[in-house]
Amino acid sequence: MSDSSFAARLIAWHADHGRHDLPWQQSRDPYRVWLSEIMLQQTQVATVIPYYRRFLAQLPRLADLAAAPQAEVMALWSGLGYYARARNLHRCAQVVMTEHGGEFPRQAEAIAALPGIGRSTAHAIADFCFDARLPILDGNVKRVLCRVLAIEGFPGAAQVERRLWQEAERLLPASKVATYIQAQMDLGAGICTRGRPKCDACPLAAICRAQLEGRQAELPQARPRRAIPLRHTRMLVLRARNRVWLEPRPPSGIWGGLLSLPELPEDQAVDKVALGVFLQRHYGCRLLSVAPAPTLMHTFSHFQLEIAPLICDVEAENRAAEGGGCWLDFDSLAQAALPAPVRKLLTSIV
Repeated sequence: MSDSSFAARLIAWHADHGRHDLPWQQSRDPYRVWLSEIMLQQTQVATVIPYYRRFLAQLPRLADLAAAPQAEVMALWSGLGYYARARNLHRCAQVVMTEHGGEFPRQAEAIAALPGIGRSTAHAIADFCFDARLPILDGNVKRVLCRVLAIEGFPGAAQVERRLWQEAERLLPASKVATYIQAQMDLGAGICTRGRPKCDACPLAAICRAQLEGRQAELPQARPRRAIPLRHTRMLVLRARNRVWLEPRPPSGIWGGLLSLPELPEDQAVDKVALGVFLQRHYGCRLLSVAPAPTLMHTFSHFQLEIAPLICDVEAENRAAEGGGCWLDFDSLAQAALPAPVRKLLTSIV
């Protein structure tokens, strides 16, 4: 297979079959391209579009993002998952303002040095905004290359990834790089999909070794399997009339920077007397009634979490509870920065 054949087929296919109307494709503003690239990491386009539009409606310029409180950024991101992306996005905007005079750097190496931006994302920003000639290597591109070139091994393994970067560099066309990069992503997202690839509609079918050898289901090879641990937590839904108690998560880690329900210590008894003493001591609440709600399962990338909610109707005193937090009206929950499972839980209860 010639390098020019690979790129030429993709570019020609993209003219008639690629995506041309995505909201971030009409701009060479690095802020908008960067925002879309971060949101699209491990997230489907259909999910990203409403978040992208809402985010820009609230924070239309990089300077607006840098100046915004983190709580506002996290609220706009709430439900999109992988919340470290939002924290890094906010920090990156501040770094661009303070260290680069508010102007996004043009060189890929400088872009990759910013918080939360890896090599592939930096290359994409440089390609789309500054006419660079650099390869990218997101999940879609890895899948296309592994199938077309019959590359063995898990794409996330260091040795395999080095090979993929070499091939991605080799296959770059001399011109129309931005179109070629977009075509790669579009092909992986819509044609060369993980399950049931549409090989009869693929412009690379005639030169794809996986297609020719009937190995589409084998390539790319999956991550070596390992058991996903199961964790448990008991969450308290403290209801005081039309309000619920929420408290901030630590700034890093799972759900960092979001508001969540308090979690009950493992050794805390849940009979009404013991729980009443606990709530009075830590939250300034008098327990009126307590009842369990159905458990909720939530899957993270590296573990599963089983959430066992306890619904506690309480009378709240005016004094502040330990560790910060706030009473939030039920009507305000839709705008709060909540993790997706906590939002789902509260929606079913309140």
